[in-house]
Amino acid sequence: MTSRRHFLQLVSTAIAAAGSRPLIAADKEPPFKISLAEWSLNKGIFGKGSAERHEHLDFCKIARSLGIDGVEYVNQMFFDKAADAAYLGEMKKRQEGEGVQGLLIMCDREGNLGDPDEAKRAKTVENHLKWLDAAATLGCHSIRVNAASDPKLSPDEQMKLAADGLHRLCVEGDKRGLYVVVENHGGLSSNGLWLTGVMKAADHARVGILPDFGNFYTDRVKGELYNPYKGLREFMPWVKKGMSAKAYDWDTGAGKFYTEDRREGREITLDFERLINIVVKAGYNGYIGIEYEGDKHTEIEGIKRTKQALDEIKALL
Repeated sequence: MTSRRHFLQLVSTAIAAAGSRPLIAADKEPPFKISLAEWSLNKGIFGKGSAERHEHLDFCKIARSLGIDGVEYVNQMFFDKAADAAYLGEMKKRQEGEGVQGLLIMCDREGNLGDPDEAKRAKTVENHLKWLDAAATLGCHSIRVNAASDPKLSPDEQMKLAADGLHRLCVEGDKRGLYVVVENHGGLSSNGLWLTGVMKAADHARVGILPDFGNFYTDRVKGELYNPYKGLREFMPWVKKGMSAKAYDWDTGAGKFYTEDRREGREITLDFERLINIVVKAGYNGYIGIEYEGDKHTEIEGIKRTKQALDEIKALL
């Protein structure tokens, strides 16, 4: 009888304790975090006919105002300031003042890492060093680059050349504790099997892929599209710490979590819920960067709408 009474007391105590603390599910880490890619503001920063106007130095302030605490810079927005210590210091000051984290710098216009000309390939690697240094100054974990070569060459030859340039740059990234990640950015780089082949050939712990949900056109002129869901699954083992949630127009009638690029010759519909499920099931729980490129909404509205979709999908996971 005594043992039964003791057992009932233990059960009662356990129930009371469970009711006094949050459920285990509430203590779980979120399935992913949300960042903002600066390219989402490119029209306003470059003055491309948008009613909005944005300044690069206000990027962190804009991100924070939208409830976002991670930022992905684009080198084109401060292209001539990569080695300007005072300017980078101001960027860092604003970043810290807004309480956001600099994650990476997206680098373009610095040459082809897979250039068949040895001297040009070496120069391209050299051109990226200042961005590695800038990324280190801003506390980023990576720079995003392109695995471009000469499209006239065979895919295998382009792979070897791109891998060589990447490996050299990764050696430099390693010295600074940074990753060098490649985005699927059209052509062969948007072919999942080809780009993962480049990763293997580059053969360095610092190399990785930054998947872009919407950049799976291997030939946009011909409308050749690599299956984005297949490509994302192929990319996931090579993802380091980031990816781009490319978004276009929302509320088009395609579905709640569907985003569409309806421009002639560029029509694409993406199922965000399906894409995010692939990401989460692969074990990724880092930042997913909003990269809005639609026409239906203003840039700020498009970012907000994309964030809303990501937040709603997160709540369903």
